[in-house]
Amino acid sequence: MRDSQPSKTSLDSSIDSFIDAISMLISRQIRWLVLLALAGLAFWTFLLPTWQRWLPLVGYGALLLFQLAFAVMFMIVQFVALFWFLGRGRTYWVKPGETGVGFDDYKGNPEVLESARRIVTLLRGVKSFKEMGGQAIRGLLLVGPPGTGKSYLAQAISTEAGVPFGYASAPSFQNMFMGIGNLRIMMLYSKARKLAKKYGACILFIDEIDAIGASRANQGPSTGLGGMLFGGNTGMLNELLLQMDPPPQELSRWGRFLRSIGLRRSKADMPPVLTIAATNLAEVLDPALLRPGRFDRKISVDVPSAEGRREILQYYLAKVNHDPMDLDRLVSDTIGYTPVAIKYVINEAAVLAHFDGRSSISYRDFTLARETHEWGLRQPIKGMSAEERRRIAFHEAGHCFAQLMLLPRQRMTKVTIIRHGQALGLSATKPIEEMYTHSREELLAEIQASLASRAAEEIFLGTALTGVTSDLEHATRLAAAAIGWFGMNGSLYSVRAFGDPSPDPLMRREIDKLLKEQFKRVKSLIDDNKHAVNAIALALLQKDELDEEEVRRIVEEARGANPATHGGETTLPTTPVQDVRPVDLEEMAAAQEAVEVEQDLDQPEEAASGSPVRDVGAERAA
Repeated sequence: MRDSQPSKTSLDSSIDSFIDAISMLISRQIRWLVLLALAGLAFWTFLLPTWQRWLPLVGYGALLLFQLAFAVMFMIVQFVALFWFLGRGRTYWVKPGETGVGFDDYKGNPEVLESARRIVTLLRGVKSFKEMGGQAIRGLLLVGPPGTGKSYLAQAISTEAGVPFGYASAPSFQNMFMGIGNLRIMMLYSKARKLAKKYGACILFIDEIDAIGASRANQGPSTGLGGMLFGGNTGMLNELLLQMDPPPQELSRWGRFLRSIGLRRSKADMPPVLTIAATNLAEVLDPALLRPGRFDRKISVDVPSAEGRREILQYYLAKVNHDPMDLDRLVSDTIGYTPVAIKYVINEAAVLAHFDGRSSISYRDFTLARETHEWGLRQPIKGMSAEERRRIAFHEAGHCFAQLMLLPRQRMTKVTIIRHGQALGLSATKPIEEMYTHSREELLAEIQASLASRAAEEIFLGTALTGVTSDLEHATRLAAAAIGWFGMNGSLYSVRAFGDPSPDPLMRREIDKLLKEQFKRVKSLIDDNKHAVNAIALALLQKDELDEEEVRRIVEEARGANPATHGGETTLPTTPVQDVRPVDLEEMAAAQEAVEVEQDLDQPEEAASGSPVRDVGAERAA
């Protein structure tokens, strides 16, 4: 009896509430019910007996109203179709498990992966989490450079949580007509909530969120015709803010009908929609996007460390046939690489091996693919004159020697006078290990290495060439950073405190003074070791490309043959050096020219005076 009494009480309360709702419905709608009854009575009393008189007039009027209604409906259908077509965003919907990307496929960043696992746990147990009083997470912001796997991580979260995944690009919301972007965002979240109600949750991934989420403080008002046609991003940002944190509302039509007649009064339950956004410009986002309740969680997805690259290399190498490789060497070769870059290089290595008729990739394939990725396609200029090759050779020899002597934390990978991409030649280095900080001496040495090409041009060619554009730009940026950012020139003033403006005249003079000091130092270094630099240039003219072992051997031999020129002040690292492999001369003219240059360098008075080297082409013409 005791057990049945509570159930009876609850049944009575339910019946009472239903009767109250019906009574409230009648009391609210009593006026319309009375008017409906009076209208029916009037029709029965006055109109029905004379129907033969007014029925034709009513029929003719009905026909006119029908034609007018048809025209209006046709126009409305056209506008609805137009706005529906314009409002369709380019969103790719992926059902649970369709991508096949899970946490086992995400490599290189275990801390980020652990945060993603916690989010999946919340999505799977969102019902129990709400019962204990918590609220489901609504926004997750992924910040990091391109290629670090932000969208890949979002797909893995969707797969592991077993919920639908929608991929949209923020620029695709933009439209020339104001309001269409808002409509696209509304339709996107409307579909996401329908899927969330079906599957328990839904994930929306918005790439490049900074395209519509930039701070409103930096945007002017949109008024007039320009505001109507090209309304900017303010309206879309406001709509996104509303959709990410909406008030509780009834989504189904039946539920809205029950609430309109007063038969449902409980709190509306919004299905959980997790918005994941990616950007590499988090500092420009509007503060309202980053407040709690929207993108309140932020995960930095940076380039992987050495252990992360090792894990990524092992993962992608396991997918292709490959010869035995030194994994430590591969990890060192890919410092600064993103997961996407590593995947691309391995795939390009497989392409090279396939077109070479081999079924597995080698370290040489990997190196060629890496060099193409970093420097551009190898495109030798077969018709280049001997004089042009000589200029480029001394330009790159200056870089190469300065890098070898001044950058102990970096290793030289290759120096070449073959065109790669837009560069006619290059001298490339890589860090020996990850470098997170730099000292003042290291920055100054980097500046000297950039200016070494101009120093070599003045010493060996007696002129200045146009190929130093990027060298001067790089050196100037480093000098400006050392003075204006890092306080390495005696002043603690930072230009970044005021938005990093252009240097004022005083700062420009300080930058130019620093550049001239470092240029003087590197020019003195090259002048004291001109036989070594000349030997590198000769080898480049003969072989076009040199690696680190060859350069070390050439410099050691040149310095051993001319010990008095450098005085023993600078020494090479004691790394084992391999012998230089013999290669035949490609062009007799270039070889003859190089020999004559070396003979001229044996005259210290002429070389020290800075007079130009003799022009071999002019002698032949004479």
